[in-house]
Amino acid sequence: MGEQVPEPKGADCGVGHCAGIARAYMGQMASVPRLFVTSDLRRDGYVALDDGQAKYLARVMRVSVGDAVRVFNGRDGEWRGEVDMVEGRSLLVKAREQIKAQHAAPSLTLLFAPLKKARTDFVVEKATELGVCRIQPVMTERTQASRVRADRLWRIAMEAAEQTERLDVPRVDDAMPMIAALEALPSDTALVFCDEAGDDPGQQWGGEAGRAQPMTEALKALDTATGAVLVGPEGGFSPAERETLRSMDRVVPVTLGPRILRAETAVVAALSLWQAMCGDWNETRPSGAAEGADER
Repeated sequence: MGEQVPEPKGADCGVGHCAGIARAYMGQMASVPRLFVTSDLRRDGYVALDDGQAKYLARVMRVSVGDAVRVFNGRDGEWRGEVDMVEGRSLLVKAREQIKAQHAAPSLTLLFAPLKKARTDFVVEKATELGVCRIQPVMTERTQASRVRADRLWRIAMEAAEQTERLDVPRVDDAMPMIAALEALPSDTALVFCDEAGDDPGQQWGGEAGRAQPMTEALKALDTATGAVLVGPEGGFSPAERETLRSMDRVVPVTLGPRILRAETAVVAALSLWQAMCGDWNETRPSGAAEGADER
């Protein structure tokens, strides 16, 4: 995978020494630009870059012919590429070797009520970092934002994927009414519905009656690996929405603890719990090329 960090002659590769080599190597790889591309990746094939990516490499990173670039497309794993030509604003990259095999992200969808711009951006960025495969904005009775640009949010997700070693970019769909979005989920999806309210309309946040179970307890009982997390707007779901949600099949109401979380905090907390108990946080993957990786 590119240039290796040399081991000092005569050095004893104890735990501390080997860890130092690993840190040096990862630091070296972190300095190599990493880009999501749409073209197929194969040995010695040219990689299509858009104008923004070419400008970034040429003007910001100031790459030269022979410099390394890492590329991935969500299908063919990650490849070490090499700058093949730089002429003004034009730049060509050629794929040289596959350094990571493709693997599927957990089957996890985030449905959330859009917030104000910066906070929605935060939700999309963190959901990408936490490994969701799909992001679906939903409109509820108390949703703050009236318009969501899915193309802009996808760019945020793409940049987050580039920075966090993901091998794909989650799908970002146009906003739609909450119930329609839930009905469109695959039939085997377990929907975790973050519900911090009780059933008593005369009490703040509904009192204690009808409270949901802790999310950690709910996740232990799930019998499917296909999941979705639903987080509502500030102020929570309306009583009518709560009643509808609780009447739907495969909907699991949960609480995230004794404190009322901001919507964007609830997204991070709920996705983290799902990944820890049902997702891929218990898996480890090598940072280098997998054995038998397809280099085509």
